[in-house]
Amino acid sequence: MLRFLYRLFLFVSLAIAVAVVGFRYAASTRETVPVAELLLPESRLVNTVHGRIHVLEAGPETGQPVLLVHGSVGWAGLWRETSAFLAGQGYRVVAMDLPPMGLSERVEGLDYSRQAQGLRILALAEALDSPPILVAHSFGAGGAVEALMARPQSFAGGVIVAGALGLGQDGAGQDLPLPLQPAIVREAALATTVTNPFATKLLFQQFVHQADSITDELVDVLEYPFRRSGTTEALAEWLPTLLVPPQNAASSDPQRYAGIKPPVALIWGREDTVTPPEQGIALQTALGDAPIFWMDNTGHIPQIEDPATFNSLLAEALAGPEQG
Repeated sequence: MLRFLYRLFLFVSLAIAVAVVGFRYAASTRETVPVAELLLPESRLVNTVHGRIHVLEAGPETGQPVLLVHGSVGWAGLWRETSAFLAGQGYRVVAMDLPPMGLSERVEGLDYSRQAQGLRILALAEALDSPPILVAHSFGAGGAVEALMARPQSFAGGVIVAGALGLGQDGAGQDLPLPLQPAIVREAALATTVTNPFATKLLFQQFVHQADSITDELVDVLEYPFRRSGTTEALAEWLPTLLVPPQNAASSDPQRYAGIKPPVALIWGREDTVTPPEQGIALQTALGDAPIFWMDNTGHIPQIEDPATFNSLLAEALAGPEQG
């Protein structure tokens, strides 16, 4: 009996290893498209001191700029309904890709820390004709707050949507779990999950309260830049910044938020299990009782789960910085 169980264990382990290797190989065969072939009609590559940033633009050039920043593993295309709504309201919408996600420039060894992402956001904001209102979701809020704190005069205001900021957490002395430290292991894990088209929809649904909001069409939008050459390798380089809290980041210190000068509002889903409502309340307090707009029956991605309600609340939140 023990010999049978041992052989069964070996067989199952071998089957899992073969499957993982197969998914990694499949990823390498899918990820072959150069950036130039993925650019859309509304795409623009903006040259900044921190590299070329890909943006999707909409709305009149004379409108108040609104800079949209996506969350982890997202890209500018996921803001499409929000962008269309804001453009219709007369705003100039600029949705950016934080590298290595989307279509922004990647180079080997690029710094993906929260502070470095903040500098990219700041550089893009300062490349616009006038200070934008910054709207940032989830993981993207970390870099957005770093930019707001570094040079507040470069922004007209901010809206944080379900911000994954980890207030009070510092990654000093922390490292990745030992099994994930080799890049090849991270690549295999990502190829089996995040960049695996058979898993995308199920994983996407884990971040929302309304699972039926994750349609096949939306999954296609999310996966669009995954065809870019080297996506799995690039995400494996970036992954430690998601799994380990940033070191010495100003945006992790609640005491630093009182110094943010542009008006900032919050939008949060009451059913958010990724950044639960208490995190929104803690951020509201750190910002000196900033206005917070709650969305019922909504999880971590309100702009996708209930676009109509989100757009209405976002318009209200944006009106504060405009009037200020």
